[in-house]
Amino acid sequence: MEAQLSNDTFSWILQIAKFDVSPDVVYPVFLTGALIYLFSVLCNGIILTLIVTQRSLHKPMFYIMFSLPLADILGITALLPRLLIDIVTQSNVVYYPTCVLQGFILHTYGSSVFFILAAMAFDRYIAICKPLRYQSIMTPITVGGVIALAWGLDLALIMVLFGLQARLPKCKTFIVNVFCDNMSLVRLSCAGDITVNNIYGLVITGFIQAISVGVQLFSYAHILKTCLTHSQSDAKIKAVNTCSAQIIIFVLFEIVCTVWVLSYRFQNISPNAQKLCGILTFTVPPVVNPIIYGMKTKDFRNAFLVVFKKIRVTFT
Repeated sequence: MEAQLSNDTFSWILQIAKFDVSPDVVYPVFLTGALIYLFSVLCNGIILTLIVTQRSLHKPMFYIMFSLPLADILGITALLPRLLIDIVTQSNVVYYPTCVLQGFILHTYGSSVFFILAAMAFDRYIAICKPLRYQSIMTPITVGGVIALAWGLDLALIMVLFGLQARLPKCKTFIVNVFCDNMSLVRLSCAGDITVNNIYGLVITGFIQAISVGVQLFSYAHILKTCLTHSQSDAKIKAVNTCSAQIIIFVLFEIVCTVWVLSYRFQNISPNAQKLCGILTFTVPPVVNPIIYGMKTKDFRNAFLVVFKKIRVTFT
């Protein structure tokens, strides 16, 4: 139900949709969600710590990769803790500035993953297709520029998106989703033309997909061609294994995003199922990504074993 208010009396205290959970399973759901969150933060935190502390990982590839677990932590932190608190307390109240901040972080996370994966694919393309020039191309300045471009373009696009949303007069106080996103905030408006918002949203969605998919298709197509036409050295095999991890993560993220979008296109899907699809979009990748990289990247496994052995020696 949407409460109607005049523009002059718009309340910054908003009601947010509930995720219907039976009273009998509220605390088991809360505990499960808390464990999922802690597991994600721990695993991604370990990867970040290894990249920072282990000299064997001080390479361009891992400097670029650093952004992915960082984004995963931001994304799941923006969503899950507040959602779990709402499930337990049943208050389902959010302040407008907090709602805007949550939506901004979630959209920034979603688009950043595409740009980061594109940057990582570019790095692998140089490493495998131009191995003799890798060090001269992927200099600290180039790596810093690639990272800055990925995050800068991401933030610029999302800032404009939320700037267009902020200009709309607000007179409703009900967020139709269990978390705040751009369209939920746009729907708080009961006056004003949202055509520009809709067009810009579609344009940046297509732009982000085109950049990410285009760079990755170009990179992996050339990588495949190189691997098929040249004998694979150990270095190339290791690089290809890293590529497979990136491809799996990209496909996984595309699947969960597509399922979320399609869930709103079928009328026979319950509102709770639609909400769950949205939640999974921001929780599945941050949980699965560090596992995939841990399994597929030998450098991470070796670095972790070195740290683990040092810790074991210290406490024995």
